[in-house]
Amino acid sequence: MPTLSEIEAAKALIRPHIHETPAYRWPLLENDLGCELWLKHENHTPVGAFKIRGGLVYMDELKRAEPGVRGVIAATTGNHGQSIAFAAKLNGLRAVIVVPHGNNPEKNAAMRSLGAELVEHGEQFQDALEFSRELAANEGLHPVPSFHPWLVRGVATYALELFRALGELDAVFVPIGLGSGFCGVVSAKEALGLKTKIIGVVSEHAPAYALSFQQRQFVEQSSTTRVAEGVACKTPNKDALEHVIRHAHDIVTVNDHEAVAAMREIIQATHNIAEGAGSLAYAALKKHRDQWQGQRVACILTGGNASMGMLRDALQR
Repeated sequence: MPTLSEIEAAKALIRPHIHETPAYRWPLLENDLGCELWLKHENHTPVGAFKIRGGLVYMDELKRAEPGVRGVIAATTGNHGQSIAFAAKLNGLRAVIVVPHGNNPEKNAAMRSLGAELVEHGEQFQDALEFSRELAANEGLHPVPSFHPWLVRGVATYALELFRALGELDAVFVPIGLGSGFCGVVSAKEALGLKTKIIGVVSEHAPAYALSFQQRQFVEQSSTTRVAEGVACKTPNKDALEHVIRHAHDIVTVNDHEAVAAMREIIQATHNIAEGAGSLAYAALKKHRDQWQGQRVACILTGGNASMGMLRDALQR
């Protein structure tokens, strides 16, 4: 877990490229919740998601640790790949991104627009990840993981912004893909000495972290979500899982129907786009609102890179 001074240093590093993202209260979302809701808009970064923060810190550390590095490779369903492509281009590095077949076409186009060489392989993220490791060895590329302390240090900056702006909250709901966002929120909370409860949110159709949390041990489970590709995790990261088990107040699940309904409500109430994974925190709070009556709660809108097809589905419901 990064210290407060390390998170502050990361904030200074990324600030030339990313302005502080806003946290707003939206009355139309609060109407039926019975609590004070703040939405942290990580959809307002240059790549439309929180991941860019970690990518910038990771690439800065990599260039100093391996000054001779010529290129990087990463597996992704989109937002991590955009982050790495953005940061690699900024640092003059080749970026190869591996995605599963059928990946969000808008995310694929965005990664290519940032200069990434896109490779499609497999049906799920895990297939793409394993193939990326082969390519890394064959082509002499540095493999960028989806979870790493450098990434956590970067994404912790959004939580630092949130807590510095709002003070101690009763709870923060944050989606969990492989865990960098969750660990970033926990890092900032611990660094500031707060008592805020951190609730992780996963897809009901990708429940590996929820099952692992419930059983207090590593559990793999295939992902079948058709909406929340950003959290389509089959295999938890063991380092991240250790922090999830230790620090989560709870891990809750949201099904695809609830995620799509939340996407629609966020669009209607705020005129902001939330992708499937980005809608999970709000969907989870709404699902469990009886537990948070009269309290101050934040939900992390982790990204807004929904495909046009998914947006049509959300708006037609």
